[in-house]
Order: sequence, then C-alpha cells, then structure tokens
Amino acid sequence: AARSACRAAGFRQDEIEICDDAATIELAVSGEKLAVVPDAVLLLDMPLDCIVEATGNPEAGAATAAAAIAHGKHVVMASKEAESVVGPLLAAHARAAGLVYTAVEGDQPSLLIGLVSWARLLGLEIICAGKSSEYDFVYDPAQDTVSWKDISVAVPDFAGLWTLPEDGVAAAIAERASMLREIPQRTVPDLCEMGVVANATGLPPDTPDFHVPVARAVEVPQVLCPSADGGILDREGVIDVFNCLRRPDEQSFAGGVFVVVRLPDRQTWSVLKGKGIPVSRRGDYALLYNPSHLLGVEAPVSILSACLLGLPTGGLEPKPVVDLVARTSCDWRAGEALAITDHHHHEAAGLEPLLVDAAPAVEGNPLPYYMATGETLTRNVAKGSVIAADMVAAPTDSGLWALRAEQDEHFDL
Repeated sequence: AARSACRAAGFRQDEIEICDDAATIELAVSGEKLAVVPDAVLLLDMPLDCIVEATGNPEAGAATAAAAIAHGKHVVMASKEAESVVGPLLAAHARAAGLVYTAVEGDQPSLLIGLVSWARLLGLEIICAGKSSEYDFVYDPAQDTVSWKDISVAVPDFAGLWTLPEDGVAAAIAERASMLREIPQRTVPDLCEMGVVANATGLPPDTPDFHVPVARAVEVPQVLCPSADGGILDREGVIDVFNCLRRPDEQSFAGGVFVVVRLPDRQTWSVLKGKGIPVSRRGDYALLYNPSHLLGVEAPVSILSACLLGLPTGGLEPKPVVDLVARTSCDWRAGEALAITDHHHHEAAGLEPLLVDAAPAVEGNPLPYYMATGETLTRNVAKGSVIAADMVAAPTDSGLWALRAEQDEHFDL
C-alpha cells in the first residue's frame, strides 16, 4: 500500500526502496530514495522528529503513536479511530515527555478545534460548532431528485421544503429528513470526528445521535440555534453535524467546519451581514465557517507546528469528555463478531454510532466503538442496545485495550 501511494504521488519505482532493517533504511535515505518499511517500529530509532499516524487502524494507530512518544517523537494523529479511544492519554504522555501530540490539520477535527479556539480568542459566544457531512445532498429541481453519492431519491414535493418557513423550522427539518430517509444521514466517521472535537473543546453533543439536519448553508444559523429562538437545539454550547442541501450549481460545503455564534452587537453584525455573513432571521446568530476540506494537503502545517513551535494545531489538548459507542440496529447472537463491513469508513453493519459521556470501559459501561469492533459477543444482544464492556470477549493481547485502561485510571473516570 505504501509503495502504491508513492507511485501515485509521482515517484518512480527505482526511487522506492523496501527496507527490512535500520541499515537498509539508512542506505536508502543516503541514496535519496524513499524508504518503505513493513513495520512502523523500524522508524522509531531513525533520526526523525515526527511520526504521522495515518493507518486508520485503531489497534495499530494507538500502538504506533504510543511507541513513537516513548522514542521521543512528536505525533501527528490522522487516525481518528485510535484517537477517539485513547487520544487524551496519548496527549498526556506526549506532554509529560516534552513532546507534541496533535490532530492533523486538513481533516475536520483539527480544523474545527482551530475554528473554535479562534472564535473563543475573539470573545465570541459559541452556540453550536460542527461540520457538514462528507457528501452534499444535491437537489435538482428540474428532475425533482436529491442525490447523495450514487443514491438518487425522487422528491416530487420537495420544492415546498426548499425554503424553511418563518415558523415551524423543526417540523420542516423533520419533514426533509423523512422524505430523504433512503439516504444515510448519520455516519460513524462524522460522530467519531466530532467526538475528537468534544474531547478537545469540551463542547458536548446536544443529543447522543446528533440532530444532523438537512439544511442549506445559509439556513444553519437559523436551524442550529436554541428552540426558543426558532431553532432545533435544546441547549447552547454544543456540537453537531448538518447535511448540506444545495442545488447542482451551488458551492459545496462537504466536509467543511463551522461555528454558530451569538450576535450581541447588532450594529457590527448588520455590517457583517452586508458583507455576506449568513445571519438568522431575527439577527441573533451568525454562521462563521471554513468550507475547505483538503485532507493530507494541509498535514505539513501540523508537522511544522509540532516540530518548530512545539504546539498542537488548534492549541487545545484533549480530555475525556465523550466516548463514541455503538448501539445495535438489529438483533445479535452470542458468538457473532462485530466485524467492520465498510473498510473505507471503518463502520460495522448493524451498529449505530452514539456520543455519550466518557466513562471507564468496564463491566456494564458502554464500550468505545473501536474497542468493540472485531470482538466477539459473549451473549445475545437485542436491537436498540448499547454495546457494553461485559457483552464482548475481552482480547488478551490488545494494546488498545491496555492503553484505554490506563487512560481511565489516569483521568480517574
């Protein structure tokens, strides 16, 4: 996989060297070749300042990051699956060693953490922070369809829902969701990433499975605001995800991040509204956002920040606030494995994601999603149940489970 990635990045085959030990790595690098290794452990004794963990594998990601810190390396964590389980502990280990552990710039957690930090620096009151889902909901009024990836849903009466009513926003949002129920509106990666943000910023979800409204970008400050002011939130200072609704000729928001802030100064914000800042109808809330999601293109920012400035991008260190856990969407039987079925998005069919208050991963407490996946159930589990630690057979050789136990003790959960 690494060799293929190098070739895709434009390197010739003769510029890539497969290395099985430190000597061959040093020889390859001295010859200005790319050293590809079968085991990340081989990198730890090399003269490197920083390790970027991007496997997406929770077990490997946690082990590599912990080993890198133990060997005096900064860690840029792109594997949110590992970070959602033990990110706070890895950050604490890095701090104790005088190193930096940071989410990777270019992906939504770091971008949103940075946006929240920036808004707080300016003294803005954050009502809701979040991201758009990975793929837009594209409405084609000529065809009366809404498309998402390769799914297209006929919506002959959708024109009446394109603009939200003056009153009854929550009901209209619910009607949109019902009409588009054939399209996935919640995904594991979205809640996983927002869990990472919650642990860094302290902002909790308003509801464990999020509201995930289908909304146009200009509607977000009207929708993701308190219900008392015409929105759908039960409280302020929370995180959520919205599914961006747009026409084919409108700009994408896919994977972008945002904050909705309160507007205490009407005169200033009337000027900013004139500059194109989306504002709620009553003029109480505004949307500030970064619609760009450039993935690994921005990763060098995190590397340079760690190595040259000694700071994580976003400037905030995670603490256990929430856990990403799994609720069953079907009946499961004892002896079945909670296997990952979508390896691109690291999701298991039959499990729904939730964000709940962080708790020790023991006994009857909810088990973090990526500790549960791949493990075997010890008893029958009914649909609608949250997978608890005592429902699965605990592995005997898991570094991830060991690190999580250490995290629970370290933070006295």
